[in-house]
Amino acid sequence: MKIAAVGLNHNSAPVALREKLSFPEERLPESLAQLVGLEQVCEGVILSTCNRVEIYLAAHDVQTAVEQTRIWLAHSHDLSLDELNPHLYINLEEEAVRHGFRVASSLDSMVLGEPQILGQMKKAYQHAVAQQSVGAILNRFFQHAFQTAKRVRNETAIAENAVSVSFAAVELSRKIFGELNGHSCLLIGAGEMCELAARHLVANGIDKVFVTNRTLERAQNLAAQFDGHAFPMEKLAENLHRADIIISSTGSTVYLVDAPMVKKALKERRQRPMFFIDIAVPRDLDPEIGDVDSAFLYDMDDLNQIVEQNRQERAEAAQAAENIVSEEIPGLLKWISALEVAPTIKALRAHAEGVRDEVLEKQLRGWETLSDDDRARIEKLTRLLVNKILHNPSEQLRLAAHEPDGDQITAATRRLFKLDDG
Repeated sequence: MKIAAVGLNHNSAPVALREKLSFPEERLPESLAQLVGLEQVCEGVILSTCNRVEIYLAAHDVQTAVEQTRIWLAHSHDLSLDELNPHLYINLEEEAVRHGFRVASSLDSMVLGEPQILGQMKKAYQHAVAQQSVGAILNRFFQHAFQTAKRVRNETAIAENAVSVSFAAVELSRKIFGELNGHSCLLIGAGEMCELAARHLVANGIDKVFVTNRTLERAQNLAAQFDGHAFPMEKLAENLHRADIIISSTGSTVYLVDAPMVKKALKERRQRPMFFIDIAVPRDLDPEIGDVDSAFLYDMDDLNQIVEQNRQERAEAAQAAENIVSEEIPGLLKWISALEVAPTIKALRAHAEGVRDEVLEKQLRGWETLSDDDRARIEKLTRLLVNKILHNPSEQLRLAAHEPDGDQITAATRRLFKLDDG
């Protein structure tokens, strides 16, 4: 069994394509069932965030499984392969393991060291467990990825003064308004991303926090944490003018704020600037807002400039983290290789025992005068002979499991002894 990772992220695809390929949480059970329903895919996990969509899979014929997965990804999202293929990356075996470990450790994130991705990865794994789309290989892979991420956070400085997309949004706000004291913000959505944004904004001087959400109770609970004010989503248009900074992160599939709404809000504000940050995928805010005078709109892709600064500052910690990832990879690969060769060793021993039993039964038929003790001694002798003969081949197969040509040696063994025949 081999591991593969197929996907796209903020480096390989624009936000417009990422939002088309995203998997809403309510669709995950059906999508996971479709994924492992592909002929060659034995196990599968779907990781879908605002910055990446990735499929982790385990398969015997990994090349064919990847091809089937690419076709399914495109067709299930009404995309052509020509639209999708230029943006996809495909990692196989060791590179797939390295990629997954780096993602869990936040080495592949837009904001290096941000903590959200590990939680998102754990949630993706839990969904797959609930749908029984993972088995021994991906279970071990994800547990090892989480262990690696823990080492990275405990043994490096990558998580010190941890930043996130929300923090990057605050940095952009400072560039527009300077000091944030005396300004107000509106959070559209009451999820983790908006909560983090609010914490960063309040810590940096924001005086008033407004929150709206489709579920008013959730908006009220979040607003209460900051002595803020909550209102229902239906009243978004009439309250929009009250905020200097608007940060949106919901699961909506339609734009929640459009250019006419913003023009009306700006008129009520006497054209005082409004700063919009859309950290949702699919996007919550109409891109045409950016064309409105006194309105500044940024989406996920626009956060890259701040991200690059963070990466430079954390280069030393990142290198230490990369070293930890490299240290952890061989352990998992060794375990997978041993898992692969174990059935061959078991089959080889079963084959030898079967031959021994057949020959022994045939030869002992004419020895009616043989005592029970003698029969037992012969039985023990032949079993010892089989064990002795198979000891070195079994050991060599175990060792070969960790060599580059291990698969070929295992396949040759199965062919020589006809272990796959009926």
